[in-house]
Amino acid sequence: MNSGMLIAATMILPLAMLAACVSQRLRDRMPALLIFAPLPAIAAALQEFQEFNGTILVLPKALLGLTFELDRPGAMLLGASALLWTAAGTYASTYLRDRPGGGRFAVWWLATLTGSLGVFIAADVVSFYLFYTLVSLAAYGLVIFDGTAAARRAGAVYVSLALLGEAFLLIGFVLLVPAGPAGSLLIRDAAAALSISPWHDVTLAFLILGFGLKIGLVPLHVWMPLAYTAAPIPVAAALSGAAVKAGVIFIRFVPVDPARPGWGAALAAAGLFSAFYGAAIGITQSNPKTVLAYSSVSQMGLLAAVIGMGLAAGDTSVATVAIFYAVHHTLVKGGLFLAVGACAQTRGRGLWLVLLPAAVLALGLGGLPLTGGALAKLAIKGTLGDGVVGTLATLSAIASTVLMFHFLHRLIADAPQNSQRAAPIGFVLPWLVIACAAIALPWTLYSRSTGGSLHDALAPKELWAAFWPVLFGGLLSVGLWRWGQLLPRVPAGEVLVFGKGATDVARDVGTAMEGLDRRLCQWPVAGVLFLVLTAVLVGTMLVGH
Repeated sequence: MNSGMLIAATMILPLAMLAACVSQRLRDRMPALLIFAPLPAIAAALQEFQEFNGTILVLPKALLGLTFELDRPGAMLLGASALLWTAAGTYASTYLRDRPGGGRFAVWWLATLTGSLGVFIAADVVSFYLFYTLVSLAAYGLVIFDGTAAARRAGAVYVSLALLGEAFLLIGFVLLVPAGPAGSLLIRDAAAALSISPWHDVTLAFLILGFGLKIGLVPLHVWMPLAYTAAPIPVAAALSGAAVKAGVIFIRFVPVDPARPGWGAALAAAGLFSAFYGAAIGITQSNPKTVLAYSSVSQMGLLAAVIGMGLAAGDTSVATVAIFYAVHHTLVKGGLFLAVGACAQTRGRGLWLVLLPAAVLALGLGGLPLTGGALAKLAIKGTLGDGVVGTLATLSAIASTVLMFHFLHRLIADAPQNSQRAAPIGFVLPWLVIACAAIALPWTLYSRSTGGSLHDALAPKELWAAFWPVLFGGLLSVGLWRWGQLLPRVPAGEVLVFGKGATDVARDVGTAMEGLDRRLCQWPVAGVLFLVLTAVLVGTMLVGH
């Protein structure tokens, strides 16, 4: 199968499965088939990375002329995300067994998956915004799936900020597109003309706000700890690992040449603040899912700092190293959420099958030598430099290590105390697959994607540079375990001091979305219309291909 067909199949298969949910019979069986939806995306990513064709697929003008492109950086993000969606889908199939509402879960899952994968191959502004909106709004149904009060509150906050982020992006795109060649909606054309746009600074501001909401820059991060804590384990894994990476595509909308020192420095400062803030609040949390959520705030903040420093210096390699770092985070963070679920199901000897790989992956976020995290830290080291920013990045590695030791402590503490049963294979196997991928794939991709040398990465100097922050973080963790009870108990979503007006808006939006969800649960009219629109999109893709 050629690359164009695989790109088309990446969208067509999950959309076709979504359209099939019109049938009650097929909808009820769909949870068992979720594992298959991302497989074409994995195949497309593998083929592109091997052949490096830079495949482009353009639909006819009658079908909006939507354009899809898969290059090597995009293939890395697409492949890692699709692999995580596959593992999380396997977990979800076991999770949904004998649970009511599995068909409804599958609908929201497939819609979110389609948007999550689509943003990595969208080459024009229209298709990107379509998929970006899809992944943002469809995830609401997954966040509130359990129907608890906490889930509904998290869903209200999430969807309110998602809509706000999309509004920021829409304004940014409206300002961005006219700067490009007349009639062109291609992202690369609009981005290339950004420097000559009379609305250059305003456009950048809206783009940073829009994408900043998606990756959880402080204080726009408040939805992360609420949503990831309330969502079911497979949902939290997919959202934290794959869906949030839609924000990394910011780098495609803002070319780094010429350098943008002002904006780059501002983004780097905001990112570093988020990195330390996420770690500081994370160590006050007791729920391991919430700890991981604040870890995502911290890690995405560091990634924003990398992009900011690249913009400030006009470093054309920043896109590659940022995406490599994002690939590692995709697998590790998604895997650790799966580990939380597997760990909660078992005790005794079987627990160590989860804990040992979890410890390796978790400490890898701090840069533990010989892990993918050590390579990720090394990849961004040149972009961050040896000055103040580089020093702060090293300190953030120490903070991440402390946070991950805290996570492991909470993971063990929350494990069932009086059970010797092993977790279902549908929980453990996806976790182990992602754990192995998180360790192996960075070593496979490092040289080919960043141009770095594995020999240099294994030099004693680099190994020590990676090890001492983890060692120091471990020593600080001893103090945290001894005196951690003295820390204040900060509630998840601590920045929900927006004021009564914003809270009322969030509640009103949440109520409206709950009403929509109830109608989709009943499937008389609203569900059919939603899936008819999906079928139209499937037909568009098929005819275009």
